[in-house]
Amino acid sequence: MAARTPLTSRPMDLVYFIFFVIHIPASLIIDFQTLYPKFILPEFVAAIPRLYFDTYADPLIGGAMGYLGDKPELAWFKSFLVLELIFQFPVFFISARGLWKDSKSVYILILVYAASTNITILACLATLFATPITTIGVHVPGAITSKQLFMLLQSYGPFYVLTLVMTVEMAFRCHKLVLKAAKVEDAAKTK
Repeated sequence: MAARTPLTSRPMDLVYFIFFVIHIPASLIIDFQTLYPKFILPEFVAAIPRLYFDTYADPLIGGAMGYLGDKPELAWFKSFLVLELIFQFPVFFISARGLWKDSKSVYILILVYAASTNITILACLATLFATPITTIGVHVPGAITSKQLFMLLQSYGPFYVLTLVMTVEMAFRCHKLVLKAAKVEDAAKTK
């Protein structure tokens, strides 16, 4: 068995590791609040999405949390939150551990996660771009200012780019492992 290469010597793995670890508390504190029974949340935790919404007017979080009234057209976003809970959240732990241990067996899971997440973020970005822009300088329900759009893009954009890079890079890593395994298999057949 090859010696484990330290995470600090693998820059992309370190970025991915940090990405997964940061998402654990963010998911628990913000994303999953629409899925929790309200009585289990301490008041200061329950206030975080409202503060975020009041600052950025994120139509996705606002719709999911009910701050914009009943928004059945955002059912797709709530389904993405369920996907995050049942698939992506466990992947954060498994992937962080696998990257920490320098385990190549986690590459396929990370590839599936990254491709799935990239698609969900693309849908979120499309929604942000389709959200009406207000120019009157006061809060208009269901609309955002160009400054808020810019701030939201600074939040969603890097996650989109990182998961896209992760998808492509993990696809290449998996391809390389498959080629290596095929060579070993071919060599074993010729013996």
